[in-house]
Amino acid sequence: MLVCNTRKALHNAIDESLQGQKSIGFVPTMGALHEGHLELMRRAKSENDLLAVSIFVNPIQFNNREDYDKYPRVAETDRQLLESVGCDILFSPDEHEMYPEPVKERYHFGALETVMEGAFRPGHFNGVAVVVKRLFELVRPTKAYFGEKDYQQLAIIKALVEGYHLPVQIVPCPTVREADGLAMSSRNMRLSPNERAIAPKIYKALSKAASLRNVLSPEEMRIWALNELYKTPEFHPEYVEVADASNLQPLQHWNDAASARIFTAVHLGPVRLIDNVPIF
Repeated sequence: MLVCNTRKALHNAIDESLQGQKSIGFVPTMGALHEGHLELMRRAKSENDLLAVSIFVNPIQFNNREDYDKYPRVAETDRQLLESVGCDILFSPDEHEMYPEPVKERYHFGALETVMEGAFRPGHFNGVAVVVKRLFELVRPTKAYFGEKDYQQLAIIKALVEGYHLPVQIVPCPTVREADGLAMSSRNMRLSPNERAIAPKIYKALSKAASLRNVLSPEEMRIWALNELYKTPEFHPEYVEVADASNLQPLQHWNDAASARIFTAVHLGPVRLIDNVPIF
């Protein structure tokens, strides 16, 4: 595995690797890798000639400085995991390397960024768009792989690629879950044993709500899921939303959308967990 810490080193590595017009599958991460990340990487490796991964804890997408400071950083473990899936190129820059000048870019995604995560984390998706666009320009991937756990982020990145005609194919991948249903996340490492035992109830609540589509309206389902989450005193739900899976706008009637999902963000102890499940 070739490790690049600078843009120049990455540029040289990509130029050398692209000889013979090889395809590059890319998985951008913030490190603290888990099986969900590795599943994306295995797929990228199987569908392309080369696998490139980035590890960069992006400060400009955090609304809470404490969350940024406490984000898990386990570089040596991450590198071992990358070796295990056959990563060819790792780009691991520091903050100055990614942002040598103050960030001035401003991206707008309309209604996609005003709901759910966008409503509760102002500026978050601009930070995501800035770093992802820069990474795409540096890595020049053929395909880039993203998990559906961060479904709204995935929608934002699709809009970014379409709006700026970026030459990369976005590949959505299903959420990878623990055996008890908890969506895999780097933030799970910050849960206490008791919190970790409770956390799967988020998925159970969403799944049960989604199964009630034939007896509940979208708004009734939203309220049912919210009440179900409140039954666990340790949960502090930030939102529950039943939305059109294509534009993420709240649904009023089931026949208003070709597909729908139920979304939530829940605080559990010091950790904010997000999840979503398809309804149809």
